[in-house]
Amino acid sequence: MTMQNRPEPYPERVRLEGNKVTTTIRVRYGETDKMGFAYYANYLLWFEVMRGDFMRAVGLPYQAMEEKEGLYLPISESHVRYLAPARYDDVLDISAWISQLKSRAIRFEYEIHIAGQLIATGYTSHVPIDLEGKPKRFSRELLDSLGVFLKTSSSD
Repeated sequence: MTMQNRPEPYPERVRLEGNKVTTTIRVRYGETDKMGFAYYANYLLWFEVMRGDFMRAVGLPYQAMEEKEGLYLPISESHVRYLAPARYDDVLDISAWISQLKSRAIRFEYEIHIAGQLIATGYTSHVPIDLEGKPKRFSRELLDSLGVFLKTSSSD
C-alpha cells in the first residue's frame, strides 16, 4: 500500500452528539505496560484529554474560562471501572457528558469504546476555585451554558 492510499491515521477526532461529546484517540506504545495493555492510570489522562475536547466543543475552552471567569476546575474525585483492556494502537472512542451541575460542583461521566465495545466507564468531579485557589461559585451565565449539556442518564 502506498502512502497516498493509506487511510487517515485518525478518524474525525471530536464529535458533538446532542448533549455529549466524543473524541477519538489511538493508544500509543508508551502508554502500554510490559503485557501490552494500556497502563491503568492512562485512562485518567484520556479522561483529561476528553474533558478539554468537551469544553472546546461546547464553546467554553478552559483557557477562556480561566481568563473570562477567573476560575479553575481541579478534580475533587475520580473513578474508573475497567471492563476490558486497551492495547497498543487500539482506536478509542471516548464520550463524555455532564451528569451533575451545581453552583459549586460539576461531574463529568465517561465511556471508552473500542469498535463499539464498552471497555471502561468513569467519572471526575470538580469544584470551581478562583485563581488564588479559594472556592468559587459558577456564574449564572456559565451554569446556563453548561446546563445545556447536562445528561442525567446514559440513555438521554
